[in-house]
Amino acid sequence: MTAVLAGYLEQEPAAFVLLVVALAAFVVFGLRLGLTDWRTHRLPDRIVLPSYPASILVLGAAAVAAGEWHRVLGMLGGGVILWAAFAALHLLRPSGLGFGDVKLAGLLGLYLGFAGWAELWWGPVFGIVLGGLWSSVLVTARRATLRSSVAFGPFLIAGAALALAVLP
Repeated sequence: MTAVLAGYLEQEPAAFVLLVVALAAFVVFGLRLGLTDWRTHRLPDRIVLPSYPASILVLGAAAVAAGEWHRVLGMLGGGVILWAAFAALHLLRPSGLGFGDVKLAGLLGLYLGFAGWAELWWGPVFGIVLGGLWSSVLVTARRATLRSSVAFGPFLIAGAALALAVLP
């Protein structure tokens, strides 16, 4: 996403400002949801659901201001793809992945899809790897067992943020 930001700064300042606003919103809802899920193992609809239209509006406006309509399609497609993929995982094992994670994945898919297909792929992969590493640390330290539940939202958010930050 850094390349997109730099390009918008050079070509279209209005698109740059809108994208900065969208990324600031990502940080705000990401922190709120991540901390809430960490403490309670819940991803509240009162935060997740309003973030959908807000993110679509601001990311879409940034893409339109830059004349990059393909990003609107990528954003919407990314949201649908991640929502559907995580919904399928939830249906296969509801006790392993909550429906809050499904809704969060769709929201993160908007941002990742806006950035590009590589980000859409690597964001969830990074999240799964980070969550797996943390779970391994807990099991190794005997603070959890293989049957313990770990909040997955913070790792999904961190994986998406990592993908947005490091991929070109």
